[in-house]
Amino acid sequence: MSFSRNVLEIANLEAAADEIAGILRRQVMQDLRRKGLVVGISGGIDSALCTALAVRAFGKDKVFGIFMPEKESSSESGDYGQLLADKFGVKTATEDLAPGLRANGCYAHQDEAIRMVFPDYTSDWKFKIVIPSLLGEARLNVSRVTVQRPDGSVETRSLTLDAYLQLVAATNFKQRTRTMFEYYHADRLNYAVCGTPNRLEYDQGFFVKGGDGLADVKPIAHLYKVQVYAMARALGVPAEICNRSPTTDTFSLPQGQDEFYYALPFADMDLCLYAHNHKVAAEEVAPVLGITAAQVERVYKDIEAKRRGTRPLHLAPLLAIPVPEIQK
Repeated sequence: MSFSRNVLEIANLEAAADEIAGILRRQVMQDLRRKGLVVGISGGIDSALCTALAVRAFGKDKVFGIFMPEKESSSESGDYGQLLADKFGVKTATEDLAPGLRANGCYAHQDEAIRMVFPDYTSDWKFKIVIPSLLGEARLNVSRVTVQRPDGSVETRSLTLDAYLQLVAATNFKQRTRTMFEYYHADRLNYAVCGTPNRLEYDQGFFVKGGDGLADVKPIAHLYKVQVYAMARALGVPAEICNRSPTTDTFSLPQGQDEFYYALPFADMDLCLYAHNHKVAAEEVAPVLGITAAQVERVYKDIEAKRRGTRPLHLAPLLAIPVPEIQK
């Protein structure tokens, strides 16, 4: 059969969900010896599907959702998150991250990093990090920062390496603080923490080590993003969430994940990742995506570059000398 977008279709979404739910029950109750799951609810599709699967595995009374907004979160995220919690009947708590992030210097470090590029930047400006499209012929893989001044004017400039590293390091406080609250609630309830990366994020290292990369179980890491959307619809996730485009919800300006990390829409990235994994020639993929074979090859190279660059994120802590009694 020739390559098409249908290659990512799951024949029986209900059966696939039941399989994941059964695995979750075994992992949490037998391997981890915990009673239920904590899910950080972002208002996005990944945490929505994880919530639905957790309820399918344990029932709504053994699933606990946490809303974790901060100063730069979209108000829509909280609205969508509450819609999800109401739909599946899970208990929730809200943890406002802003006071802690302000105290640990997250926002001050962000502002300082941006001022390396925009010296007149002040905290009442909005911003986001962007990258150029993979499809451009003369693409330079240099991250840029886009700012919006209070008067509405928008400008984009390239980030220096020091500015980029500090800006990302500062915003990573947000993911790591969220994980801290997830484990607080998990410990007090004797629950496990549910990670929410899909296959694209997990494969390409789109997570923060010690932040959203840290969890006890990751039930959808094998699912491509389009499969996440399809299964979420099948399990009754509200249409408002299923119709929402993926966002980072990390910066004060609205931003799609393709602007920040992937440089292609997620459905096209899913197909390229699948094709690359299954050694499908670029010439066969190109007409399906409506781009050239040379552009597909650039995507393939970027996939491998991200795998190499983010491999350390997947590593467990490295021991100088193995401890065999523990590692059985």
